[in-house]
Amino acid sequence: MSDNVFAGLIGKSQGAGGARYKLLAFGSLIILFVVFSLASPNFLQTSNILAILQATSVNGVLAIAATVVIITGGIDLSVGTLMTFCAVIAGVVLTFLGLPLPLGIAGAILAGAGAGFVTGNIVARLRIPPFIATLGMMLILKGLSLVISGTRPIYFNGTPGFTSISQGSIVGTVIPAVPVPNGVLVLFAVAIVISMVLTRTALGRYTFALGSNEEAVRLSGVNTKGWKVAVYTLAGAICGIAGLLIASRLNSAQPALGQGYELDAIAAVVIGGTSLAGGSGTILGTLIGALIISVLANGLRIMSVPQEWQTVITGTIIILAVYIDMLRSRNAS
Repeated sequence: MSDNVFAGLIGKSQGAGGARYKLLAFGSLIILFVVFSLASPNFLQTSNILAILQATSVNGVLAIAATVVIITGGIDLSVGTLMTFCAVIAGVVLTFLGLPLPLGIAGAILAGAGAGFVTGNIVARLRIPPFIATLGMMLILKGLSLVISGTRPIYFNGTPGFTSISQGSIVGTVIPAVPVPNGVLVLFAVAIVISMVLTRTALGRYTFALGSNEEAVRLSGVNTKGWKVAVYTLAGAICGIAGLLIASRLNSAQPALGQGYELDAIAAVVIGGTSLAGGSGTILGTLIGALIISVLANGLRIMSVPQEWQTVITGTIIILAVYIDMLRSRNAS
C-alpha cells in the first residue's frame, strides 16, 4: 500500500489525542489476539482467522457507511435494514426478473443510494433529527423488505457467480496457501475508496466541515443541505455493497435479517475513535473497531462464553469507548 493511500486510510485525525486513540484501539486488538490465542489453541487456526475476516467484511462495510454519517454529526440507525433491503432488491433483479449478475449488483447499490437520498432529504430539508428520521427509515425498509419478498427468503441458486462475491477467493486462486475471501477484498477496496473520498474530494471536506460547525459552513454560502443529502446517499450506496456481501455469504436474501446490525456497525465506529459529536474520524480507526468486534465475538464463542454474557461485554466496551471519546473532547476544548 502506497504512502498516499495509507494517508487516505488515516483520514482526518484529531491531533495527538486522535493518534493516541487509534494506537489504543490497535493495542487493544493486539491484546485480544494474544489473550484468545493463549486461552484456546484453535483461535489462531487459519480457518478461524478467515472466519473472523469474513465476519468483519459485512460489519466493516456497514461501519464505513455509518462513519461518513457520524462525521457530519448525524447518526444512521437504518444501515442494517437498508442492507437487507438492498439484498432483497438484488434477489428481485436476479431471481424474479432473471437479469444478469451485473444488473443485480447495480440494482442493489442504486437501491441503497436511493434510500440514502430519501433519508438525507428528510434530515436536511425537513429538518427531522437524524435519530428519528433513520429510526423511521429502519422500520419502513424492514417492512418493504418483507412486502417485496412476500416474507420469504429469496435464494440465488440459479445465479452463477453470485456466491463468489463474498465466498470466492481471487487471491486463493493465484496463491492457494492464502485463500482470502473476496468479501475481505471488497471491504478493503471500499475502505480505500471512501478514505480517498473523505480526504481528497470536496464531498469529504464538507463532510468534516458539517460535523465541525454546520452553521458556520452555511453562513459562508455553502449549500449544506445538498452536501448532507450527498453524504447520506453515499452511505446508502455503501450499504448496498454490504447487502450484496451478506446475500452472497448466505446465498439468499433474508427479509427478516438486518435489524441489530446497526448496533455492531455504530459500535465499531465509536471504538475506532470517530467522535459522536462529529467533525472527526478515520476509516482506519473504523476498520480496527470492526476487527475488535469480530475478534471479541469469535474469541468469546471459542471460550464457550454464553451469548448473553457476550452481549454484556460488548455493551460495556461501547460505553467505555464513548466515555473515552467524551474525555478526549473535553481535553481538546
